[in-house]
Amino acid sequence: MSQPQKSFKILLVGDSCYDVYHYGEVKRISPEAPIPIFDLKYSHKKYGMASNVYENLKALGADVHIHTNFLETKNRYIDIKSKQQLLRVDQKNSEFEFSGIIYDLIDFDAYDAIVISDYGKGFFKRSDYTRLRENFKGPIFIDTKDTQLDHYSGAFIKINHYEYEKAGSVTNIENLIVTHGGDHVVWYREKPYTPEIFFPPKVDAHDVCGAGDTFLAALTVRYLETTSLKEAIIFAMKAASITVKHIGVYAPKREEIK
Repeated sequence: MSQPQKSFKILLVGDSCYDVYHYGEVKRISPEAPIPIFDLKYSHKKYGMASNVYENLKALGADVHIHTNFLETKNRYIDIKSKQQLLRVDQKNSEFEFSGIIYDLIDFDAYDAIVISDYGKGFFKRSDYTRLRENFKGPIFIDTKDTQLDHYSGAFIKINHYEYEKAGSVTNIENLIVTHGGDHVVWYREKPYTPEIFFPPKVDAHDVCGAGDTFLAALTVRYLETTSLKEAIIFAMKAASITVKHIGVYAPKREEIK
């Protein structure tokens, strides 16, 4: 009989949003302007950004404590037949109040890892990483929009290729993982740089929304299970390849990934 998976305890911090998916049809063009008329059928609300990372970590069996704020709502208008996204409208949440990480509530010794989902909206700051790193000796995983990646020394840094191109000098950064969509993933390992390339499964992708969140969550959990970043990257690629087959953010379970 197989042993049950250990439930790792993870501290998650970062920006969150509401993802609202509006499904409908376009059958005609407006007589008032050359624009399509969207016939709304129904809407569905999900949690995005750091809260989507939370959902993915939970789906993989982790015990997660999150520090976040929901600062905006992303409205996506999707054609029911083609499953294509026609328009996205972002709006700030009027009830949003910035609070930041509540350090008094954190028992650092209780966690197996820290995950940072930094979408650059203001909730997470560089000084937060410094404080987290000073107080926590375990592994830290970060997905960030910050271009000054050298500030996050000692962490496993996951970014996409667009963020990599915008980043400053990265020649001295260890354990940098750069995703290139469905094409490949590059792991820049310890000094001197010895990049290793991984190729994800080829799938029929419907929506890449949330794929990076899935990758980050799966990377963290698998690394905690194996202490092998190579195994973690392979697992994360498989997980993300399942997410992109769904419309909207999606949190695959372990059984689906296997």
